[in-house]
Amino acid sequence: MKVKRKIIEIDEELCDGCGQCVPACAEGAIEIVDGKARLVAEKYCDGLGACLGECPTGALKIIEREAEDFDEEAVEKYLKEKEKAQEVLKAAQAPGCPSARLQTFAPASPCEAANVPSEQKAVSSALSHWPVQIHLVPPTAPFLKGADLLVVADCVPVAYPNFHEDFLRGKVVMVGCPKFDDVAEYIKKFRDIFKVAGIKSVTSVVMEVPCCSALPMILKRAMEEAGVDIPIEQVVISTRGEVLHRAAA
Repeated sequence: MKVKRKIIEIDEELCDGCGQCVPACAEGAIEIVDGKARLVAEKYCDGLGACLGECPTGALKIIEREAEDFDEEAVEKYLKEKEKAQEVLKAAQAPGCPSARLQTFAPASPCEAANVPSEQKAVSSALSHWPVQIHLVPPTAPFLKGADLLVVADCVPVAYPNFHEDFLRGKVVMVGCPKFDDVAEYIKKFRDIFKVAGIKSVTSVVMEVPCCSALPMILKRAMEEAGVDIPIEQVVISTRGEVLHRAAA
């Protein structure tokens, strides 16, 4: 039933798809679709505007118009369905799946390193573990204990030519996309990691594109929820593979 009430309005021209509004909406009424924040359904929006303060571009505002009435029961059902979908995804990524099997790679011994052909040394991998996807790394993974954590937007290793040597060596890496993945799940994952793993430092490396700006926010929010204060460095890479910005966040 349509009633005149307050509801969120999203200006698509102003929205850059960063996704910061998504975890702020407890009802799950906003999702990122085709690179823009969208209202999933009018009945899921309570019109209170908890998401407004999270938008860096001012694309969100509360207006009053004819809209489907807020349905608390529908919201509860919708959130349960989303939770079930996440459980199915996690089951598909269970430890039995080869892509999620934990592995730690020991660095080469001096003798092994000496036997590596010179043409291969320049391109040797600095990766110390597997998996690397944020969704697949459990908070209790042994390689996270006391680690210097490198959290990277997944376009970075493609754009930046010397990624392994300049960023990855000596660090534990987790890779993901804040634009296409579930921001709320990311916050929960890093919150749990920060609570149990004893992370020493965090380096966040993102692209200059607006949607990447959510990744540092995710990490800071996760630290707040975990009740920890970990040194964090933020690095921004241009689409041409240059370091545009590097500083403590």
